[in-house]
Amino acid sequence: MTAQNRQVPSASTPSELPTRAEVLAALSVAIDLGLGQPAEHMLRSALIAMRLADRLGLERAQRECIYYTNLVMWIGCHADSHEYARWFGDDIAVRRDSYFVDWSGLPYQRFLLANLGHGESLLSRLKTIATLYANARGHITQLIHSHCTSAALLAERIGLGVDVQTALRFTFERFDGGGLPAGAGAEAIPLAMRVAQVSDMAEVHQREYGVDGAVAMVRSRRGGQFDPMIVDAFVADPAGVLAVPSAGDVWATALRYAPDRNAPLDAASLDALLIALGDFVDLKCPFTLGHSRAVAQLTADAATFAGLADGAVALAKRAACVHDIGRIGVSNQIWSKPAALSMAEFERVRLHPYLTERILSQVSGLRSVAAVAANHHECLDGSGYPRGLSARELAMPDRLLACAVSYQAALEPRPYREALGPAGAARRLRERVRDGELDPVAAAAVLQAAGQEPRSKPRPHGLTAREVEVLRMVAQGSTNKEIAAHLVLSEKTVRNHVERTYAKIGVSNRIGASMYALEHGLSVAVR
Repeated sequence: MTAQNRQVPSASTPSELPTRAEVLAALSVAIDLGLGQPAEHMLRSALIAMRLADRLGLERAQRECIYYTNLVMWIGCHADSHEYARWFGDDIAVRRDSYFVDWSGLPYQRFLLANLGHGESLLSRLKTIATLYANARGHITQLIHSHCTSAALLAERIGLGVDVQTALRFTFERFDGGGLPAGAGAEAIPLAMRVAQVSDMAEVHQREYGVDGAVAMVRSRRGGQFDPMIVDAFVADPAGVLAVPSAGDVWATALRYAPDRNAPLDAASLDALLIALGDFVDLKCPFTLGHSRAVAQLTADAATFAGLADGAVALAKRAACVHDIGRIGVSNQIWSKPAALSMAEFERVRLHPYLTERILSQVSGLRSVAAVAANHHECLDGSGYPRGLSARELAMPDRLLACAVSYQAALEPRPYREALGPAGAARRLRERVRDGELDPVAAAAVLQAAGQEPRSKPRPHGLTAREVEVLRMVAQGSTNKEIAAHLVLSEKTVRNHVERTYAKIGVSNRIGASMYALEHGLSVAVR
């Protein structure tokens, strides 16, 4: 689909906006990726939890708490990813493998020793092991406390109730009191978390080992990690509890259980939720803190300077808020590497915009947002990723977001370089325009929004920057075909620009357009 055929909304209507339940379901898919689990793991776990709630005869309020506790149980997992990577190397791999170990006793100690410093030299591994075991409980308690605190704060930011926030603080506690960080046990652990612990683990073990394997695991942890009451409810009818729909039906089935499934967000609430998701993503790496929020503001300001309609400005800003959510699916071992990436590592990096689109596109009200967000590393000359799109496939919101990401990222430090500063960021952006990667109009708007170029005088008759550029070339005698080649656009797009420009300035031919350009000082580009 070309950019010209893609719909860029002029405004958002309430019927187009998603529900909070849909957005949080998408968030749960992002959490899955950070856990090293297939998409919809947490949604399937939530369905298992609701079936356990049925068998326990729980009330509505308890069921609602259980649903969202289960859905975002591991929302804090990415916030300590850099710490996991410090101790274990690949944070995603160690989380995936931890599902097959009871975090207690000798099996847990063997698991730690096998994974500490994974991928490092023997000497480095021994140093990492010695550092951890010098104060093992203190280090791990600090790690888990950070996770649980982050989870509760993030739950509050995305609008979940105090009951869910409280439950998330007990993710690593055990029924026998041997967990962390507080050593809480038995009914001191909220019921929603006791159910979620069983559901989360049972889903993985069923998928790997079948119903019998899940039953064996749950029974082995009865009275240890798991509440005996919940284990007994599970093993009384394991096939019924685990009867989760096939992959294609999980999304719709799980959403039918969502407490607020029929309440669409209004525009302001959606914007606030997407900003919160962007902040959530940026916690994955210390050097990206605030990145998505800054890119969103820069993109919105630039879109306004470029003369986009209100709906397109809102679309660009929303896409900017969540453009990096796919980063959660790439290990911090890669993001934090101070040296050049291997080919395999770079392929993982190139995948993250695709993961962004995959996460968001299941929400019908966010599909246009997903499409723009997925293009934030695409380039006009086809050298971008993940799809290598060409100029004719990239609309102005795509181009603005790509420029805003390039500029803002340059302002921030990375493990392999220092922050470039405003002048360096502007220089890099202009170089990429010169090399044909980024759009000159979009880049100028971003630099103007960033205060790196003097703000131009208001354009007459509401003309956009692109329309002024087309008008100038029309006045200079260029044909639509020549304009299209110069601006790397399709002839159809140029024709649309010309028609809109004529309508705005009240002329019907090139002579009238040329006279208008002369009278308003638009016939020559200002350098």
